[in-house]
Amino acid sequence: MAKHGDPVEYQVGERTVRVSSPDKVYFPERGITKRQVVEYYLAVGEPLLRAIGERPTTLKRYPDGVTGELFYAKRVPKGAPGWVDRVKITFPSGRTAEEVCPTEPAVFAWAANLGTFDFHPWPVRRPDVDHPDELRIDVDPPEEARFADAVRVAGTVREVLADAGLTGYPKTSGGRGVHVLVRIRPEWDFIAVRHAVIALGREVERRVPELATISWWKEERGGRVFIDYNQAARDRTVASSWSVRGTPRATVSTPLTWDQLAEADPDEFDVLTVPSWLAEHGDAHAGLDDEAFGLETLLEWYDRDERDTGQAEMPYPPDYPKMPGEPKRVQPSKDRDRPK
Repeated sequence: MAKHGDPVEYQVGERTVRVSSPDKVYFPERGITKRQVVEYYLAVGEPLLRAIGERPTTLKRYPDGVTGELFYAKRVPKGAPGWVDRVKITFPSGRTAEEVCPTEPAVFAWAANLGTFDFHPWPVRRPDVDHPDELRIDVDPPEEARFADAVRVAGTVREVLADAGLTGYPKTSGGRGVHVLVRIRPEWDFIAVRHAVIALGREVERRVPELATISWWKEERGGRVFIDYNQAARDRTVASSWSVRGTPRATVSTPLTWDQLAEADPDEFDVLTVPSWLAEHGDAHAGLDDEAFGLETLLEWYDRDERDTGQAEMPYPPDYPKMPGEPKRVQPSKDRDRPK
């Protein structure tokens, strides 16, 4: 027998997926193996395909398990089977690449065999990869905060979305954060969608200034939960629903209802528990595609803030080219030109 077990094959629809070293331990703290990760993805294949099917998807790979080096595969790996579809995307730099575009559940088992834990889909679908159809709000607590703090801020996100005529669907991030997803009409480009998230974040901050912030610079956040608006920028992604995260417990980013979120312990959702949770409770995001919403109100708020208070564009991530209207990318405490 090979060091980590002889290869095994799984029949996934019309495909046969070969898994090498199935007994290789991916999560040493709990003894979870590659085989268990592959079988997890077989169990959640249907709702995962609903979540990321037809989307350009970056693979977050841990070939040596959670304690080894990781990397983001933004191009289709060499040797991929012909049935692994691909789609061309353009990075902020203008360079292009062909990314994996899942169209069937076998893709998830194939990717898991390569050490993929997380799937990071773009918020677009082919054939229109320049106009997002998913608004994503990343509610990101700092190290000193708790999951409960993120849940409280997510509740305010829900209220603000409702006031803008939108319906949000929450999920655990797999850590201490919360992601809220909204299906939108693919009528706006990445810049407009990012502006919509900025406007939403500013309104959340106004309503709960002691809890939430949209400040890009950590030194200005004061331990508050960050609404990470830059996750709406081109080529910025969050782990998908049903993604395994690179945590010692092998936690899973799990779709929940708002009532379930209020009572959730994110550590309870992992590779070993989520398949039975799904079987018992179903997919809380099954209705996400039922209605697509517009961003008109949020973009009106963005224009209002610019007109009435001078709040407009905010810093992009440091690896982006300088964007139109963007303020200086300099930490406030190091900005020599900033008024004292």
